[in-house]
Amino acid sequence: MRIYLYIIAGIISALIGWNLGQFFISDIGLLGNLPEVVLFPCIAISLAIGMVLNEIFLSSPTRSKLNFRSAPIPIAIALGLGLSIGLAAGLFVQILFLPQLRIPSFIIRVFGWLCIGSSIGLAEGYTWKWRSIEAGNKRRFKKRLNTSVFAATAASLVAAILFELLRVLIGQPVRELAGIEDPIGFSILGALLGLAFSLTSSPSYMVALRAGAGFEYSDPNDELHERGRYPKIENSLRFIGNSTDNQIEEGLSIQLPAEGRILIGSASESTIYIPGIPDHVAHIEFRSRESFLTAHESDVVEINGEKLSANKPVSLKHNHILTFRVTRETNSYAKKYYSFVYYNRFLDPQA
Repeated sequence: MRIYLYIIAGIISALIGWNLGQFFISDIGLLGNLPEVVLFPCIAISLAIGMVLNEIFLSSPTRSKLNFRSAPIPIAIALGLGLSIGLAAGLFVQILFLPQLRIPSFIIRVFGWLCIGSSIGLAEGYTWKWRSIEAGNKRRFKKRLNTSVFAATAASLVAAILFELLRVLIGQPVRELAGIEDPIGFSILGALLGLAFSLTSSPSYMVALRAGAGFEYSDPNDELHERGRYPKIENSLRFIGNSTDNQIEEGLSIQLPAEGRILIGSASESTIYIPGIPDHVAHIEFRSRESFLTAHESDVVEINGEKLSANKPVSLKHNHILTFRVTRETNSYAKKYYSFVYYNRFLDPQA
């Protein structure tokens, strides 16, 4: 379904851009003698904004208000990149079309399409910084940006080749398509860009626990806090984003290993240390895209409000809420429980 939605969004965005360009050229008479200068920016802007919005809403389909709040900056960047690169490509293409240069027209058209694709790839990859907390990792951001630009450029190259083949066919047996080859060609471009982005931006399979209730406040001046008795992770784990501290706070997501095992409890050797719960309350085992939680004591661990029996592995699913009951008071705040939300794809608290 995700692939189909991306392809449909790409086709619709390309057609909106083409029709917008035709409106400026034909109806308003704007630079009718320089059509690429108008058409290229319109298509680049429409596709860039369409692909960015599509990725935002598909990544978090149930949080429309949050999506609308986070969309303005990515839209502005997509508009700016589409306009600037599309306009530059249109002007350069017009220069290359000068008869004195004698450059084959199909080479010029392919070049123009590659510029459009690269602008859309830049917009999709660069705006990821404002759409995902994962982009706080510079290595992942750079990889995502490079992947988006490469995929969009490759999709544009394939679309340009198919478009040139279409022009050859129109010149021979399929003359009834003459006059509509441009919208067909740009629809192909949009479809291939949608297909490319559906693959490059597909949800990451990374396991995480996002801290929820119980982690709201921890007084750094508390005596137990000074002795290290506060919710924390050991060095083998890390938080998603820019946090370099080991203290667990509400809203932070703990990235978990794809394979292996972690221990949750109040014992000093716990991978995830939480004061007040049993020493070895539970462990989570990770095996080839599956996670199993095993409680070590009955009625202390809950999944979605259901208490677990001891030593019975339970398969964890995306968005499961894990609750660990406090069995002894550790400080004046007297917390009753701690909870996490389990994620196993698209590790992103903003989503």
